[in-house]
Amino acid sequence: MYIIEGVIGVPKKVGILSIFLMFLLAAGLTGCGQQTAKPAETPKAKVLKVGSETTFAPFEFQDEKSKEYVGFDMDLIRAIGKEMGVEVQIQSMGFDGLIPALEAGNIDVAISGMTITAERAKKVDFSTPYYKSGLSMVVKVDNDTLKTFKDLEGKRIAVQIGTTGAMEAKKIKDATIREFNNAPEAFMELKAGGVDAVVNDLPVNEYYIAQAGGKDAKVVGEPLTSEEYGIAISKKNTETTEKVNKAIEALKKNGEYERIYMKWFGKKPPQ
Repeated sequence: MYIIEGVIGVPKKVGILSIFLMFLLAAGLTGCGQQTAKPAETPKAKVLKVGSETTFAPFEFQDEKSKEYVGFDMDLIRAIGKEMGVEVQIQSMGFDGLIPALEAGNIDVAISGMTITAERAKKVDFSTPYYKSGLSMVVKVDNDTLKTFKDLEGKRIAVQIGTTGAMEAKKIKDATIREFNNAPEAFMELKAGGVDAVVNDLPVNEYYIAQAGGKDAKVVGEPLTSEEYGIAISKKNTETTEKVNKAIEALKKNGEYERIYMKWFGKKPPQ
């Protein structure tokens, strides 16, 4: 038998190895006890990707000073996002690219003064209507010959591509239709004398007249159509459609929808 540092009956090499391993084990346990747990990762906020053609004042346009997207639609979709508990991210794109972007899954919803039509409803779903509109015509302030849509036969008409205004203008007999990417371009063409009239949604036309002080153009005639705007959503995303509809309903009940409406149109929304 061997006696090694008070250990009886253990061979020298085996005893030293065992003691060394015990020290290593103890050190390892001590190290584990000193490690601090990593903080849990903060879950990322849910995002609602919103597509909009942002030159359609007063519904959506870019503020010159802040460069933020503002307007009735922008305030409304942010309020809807708040109700849904999601972060709203606005993506500016051409109006005719909104539905393809929804179908491709590049955006979740589109809000851009989009009229609910049977043709569009074949491709996307719509929320409950949130605004009532109609088509009207704008002519130069000194034009007293164009008073109704019937008078536009054989005339030059400016429209925004992909809109219901463009669709209706193309039905006018012998009219020459010039399509532009956005409403401001159409109004500029009217001011320059390149067209006889602009056909677009009534609130957009009225806003342009108000901003211009009525110096260049005027709205004439009765609205051609009665239309309703809706938020477009992919047919694959029925859950989002349900949540958006619930949010709109909540905003109408708690008075927030009316507040936003009065902010941009100076009157209460129609019942």
